[in-house]
Amino acid sequence: MTGDLTLHDGITAGIAVVAGLLAAVLLRVILRWLAERALRTRWIGDDIIVDILRTLAPCAAVAAGVAVGAAALPLNHQVRHTVNQTLVAVVMLSATFTAARVISGLIRTVTQSRSGVAGQATIFVNITRITVLAMGFLVILETLGISIAPLLTALGVGGLAIALAMRDTLANLFAGVHILVSKTVQPGDYIRLSSGEEGYVVDINWRNTVVEQLSNNLVIIPNAQLAGTNMTNFSRPEQPLTVTVQVGVGYDSDLEHVEKVTNEVVASVMRDVDGAVPDHEPAVRFHTFGDSRIGFTVILGVGEYSDKYRIKHEFIKRLHQRYRAEGIRIPAPARTVSLQGGDADPLIPHPRTPSDTAADRPAPRR
Repeated sequence: MTGDLTLHDGITAGIAVVAGLLAAVLLRVILRWLAERALRTRWIGDDIIVDILRTLAPCAAVAAGVAVGAAALPLNHQVRHTVNQTLVAVVMLSATFTAARVISGLIRTVTQSRSGVAGQATIFVNITRITVLAMGFLVILETLGISIAPLLTALGVGGLAIALAMRDTLANLFAGVHILVSKTVQPGDYIRLSSGEEGYVVDINWRNTVVEQLSNNLVIIPNAQLAGTNMTNFSRPEQPLTVTVQVGVGYDSDLEHVEKVTNEVVASVMRDVDGAVPDHEPAVRFHTFGDSRIGFTVILGVGEYSDKYRIKHEFIKRLHQRYRAEGIRIPAPARTVSLQGGDADPLIPHPRTPSDTAADRPAPRR
């Protein structure tokens, strides 16, 4: 200190600190009220602004109160400079964490809106958060007068060793970025791998892709493996798709009538069942003369892959009921076996008839 601390100096400093704390509390209350109002508007910008101010403004108010209190005290130049630098670093650190949270939240919102489901690409969220925090940390060091050139040099030299040690991790990281940038897979897509795993993509993070099966089990697939395998994406290039149902009718059926009745059933299913495509044009295609039936394929339209089970279930029930009402027979598989006469194979035992058995018996004694 440059002089003796008086009671007046202490009271002034205390009032400044308390005023800063009260201002911080008042700002939090006001900003909470503004946040509730901002949620009622359609513009997302006001939500972002209020979210930033809710963390940054109270911290700045407290720092300002402490700075004013420190200015009221008889401190020497070195101590005053240290206090001011510390307060600036605290405010900048708060601003850095706030910026990382807000920007990563925007990235998460964008990924969820693109996928249309509660999925997210956390790989971009994590990369964004780490980048913002690293930049803020370097700016804070530069503000405190610490040279960041040696740090950058050390990071550059050590980066090669880290890259060699984390080769598999980096391969998964770049594979995940490539998958998302190329838009082959996005969160919310329904995929099936050549190895048999299938389900909805719920997350693509820095190391692996999380797939949720219809049975609510999670399949964890490394990004590098996903990028290097054969895969079917049922959600691209568009979400609606078609599924087929194989049907067969007897040879005595009127095929024109069968086609007309089947199309009516398809139209009713497309119109009434959730998940169907109402504007789907019914399609029946005869293709096979079978052993006991004429086979044909019925093409149904579904909104997304998981809807196909409900659509096929309802279609088969309605089609069976309608065929019974119309008298259209769906025959069970049957075969007619024709036995031809001829010499029997001597290696195969020949069943004896009752007459043969009677001829082989010894004559009764008289």
